Amino acid sequence: MSFELILPFLRPIEPLLLDDSISEIMGNPDASWWYERDGILHQEKTIHFDGQRLRTGLEVIANQLGKHLDEDNPLLHAQLPDGSRLAAVIPPVVRPAPALTIRKFPSRHFTVDDLIARGTLTLPLAGFLAKQIAAGKTLLISGGTSTGKTTVLRALASAIPEDQRIVVIEDTSELHLHKPNLLAVECQTDTFKANITFDDLLKSALRWRPDRIILGEVRGIEARTLLDSLNTGHSGSLATIHANSAEKALHRFANLVMRSHSQATFSDVEAEIAEAVEFIVHVERRPGRRVIREVLTLRGYDRDTKRFLIEPVFEVQP
Repeated sequence: MSFELILPFLRPIEPLLLDDSISEIMGNPDASWWYERDGILHQEKTIHFDGQRLRTGLEVIANQLGKHLDEDNPLLHAQLPDGSRLAAVIPPVVRPAPALTIRKFPSRHFTVDDLIARGTLTLPLAGFLAKQIAAGKTLLISGGTSTGKTTVLRALASAIPEDQRIVVIEDTSELHLHKPNLLAVECQTDTFKANITFDDLLKSALRWRPDRIILGEVRGIEARTLLDSLNTGHSGSLATIHANSAEKALHRFANLVMRSHSQATFSDVEAEIAEAVEFIVHVERRPGRRVIREVLTLRGYDRDTKRFLIEPVFEVQP
């Protein structure tokens, strides 16, 4: 992982930045520093970072990235050259000192075998999901923040046949799939350049002759476009979505679609989802590891009871 750009301005936290086993770094306004390793939060009490020095460093980093950080622009969201994400906020929004969060770009991309070894999924489940993906089934991968949805998506996508064309759409390039016929694109919503959204790219992707579409995260108006694409010949796609369970992921998907398609009824949208999505894989974070908590297969939608017809394929007891 390369942090040459920002290291000179963040020397007190250099050991955390250079430790590849750390996935997230958090500095609070009370000058406490925390980090996440293997899904567990730890406090690093040896770090002493003067608030004014931190603010100056963040302002310089913002300038180098073509952004502004000052009292008129107290929030900073930036992607570092290696793909890591930096989010900072300064007074007067927080007091008495700035807050900083860095979500580090993983230097290692885990394979299915790695995830089996780490207890994220079982060998039989890995084989089952690979078979479904190879056969062109559509999967939605759900979970909370930092539960490993992208890691699971990347590993499972390896089952897509080599002769198929894949279009990947992400906010920040993280997947880095190794496939022979691949087109990977990124949104441009956090720059001073043209504003290119998920929805813009997804609509364009439909003209790029994809066999499979992989959407880094369903979170906005692109949900309607994605649902349309899944129901018009682009099955076999993969996407992630924030939700607290596999079934709640379906309802969240419907809510996102309704935001840009209010003339439809909720039951109509859920019925469309039932036609488009075939499996939901839910990932949870547990102490020391991430696990696939449950996998559901979607059999249809009952309009009378307004319920999804789902069957559990796999479940780990709490």
